[in-house]
Amino acid sequence: MNRSTDAPVVPTEGLGVLHLFCRLRGPVDAAAVRDAEKHLVSEGGQLVTAAILGHKADAGFVAICPDLWALWEFQRACGRAGLDIVSSYVSLTEVSEYAAGAPEEMRRARLFPQLPPDGMPAFCFYPMSKRRNSDRNWYALDFEERKRLMLAHGALGRTFRGRVLQLITGSTGLDDWEWGVTLFAPHPDDLKACVYEMRFDEASAHYAEFGPFYSGMVADIDDLLGSETGD
Repeated sequence: MNRSTDAPVVPTEGLGVLHLFCRLRGPVDAAAVRDAEKHLVSEGGQLVTAAILGHKADAGFVAICPDLWALWEFQRACGRAGLDIVSSYVSLTEVSEYAAGAPEEMRRARLFPQLPPDGMPAFCFYPMSKRRNSDRNWYALDFEERKRLMLAHGALGRTFRGRVLQLITGSTGLDDWEWGVTLFAPHPDDLKACVYEMRFDEASAHYAEFGPFYSGMVADIDDLLGSETGD
């Protein structure tokens, strides 16, 4: 594909976010993945790499970039390098509709995050949606009630400030769930405590549905894939 003839596809506000979860089933060209990261950065993007625990995947990538074409190119480069992509998630950075009037510093942190955070090697990702059951339908609530619930939810989340960094990205109309939640912390039990406590919050207890979890450790590409081609 000749990218010189393709106009960028960018959100009007925020950045595109692509989570890729991969299996290491054979030799991987680590140098090609590093080159793909360099190209992503040259397009204004950034990349988080994580070693994933459990049977779902071996490696995780969180690619963030204004241009969705650049995310697609990174995805294709990973496949060509020998990574077996077994799961993915597409979303956009956003500021919640309930955060009107938030300080500009907070808005920028949500729309243009700088990742990974220093000193937080424990990693977790999961998608979620709001319930639309006949007895618990989030979208049947009026705005003021939803705002009340989300302000209380946010207040509980802020009790983990400095202990857990949360990146909430929107995916309604883009993927199977409505939001993607990416968490970083110094210790894995910080992640466990945060998710556990947040589930008791009224907005989560009554209205939240959770998808599969991917957890592990932030890792350099060289540590994850090897420093030489084919390692």
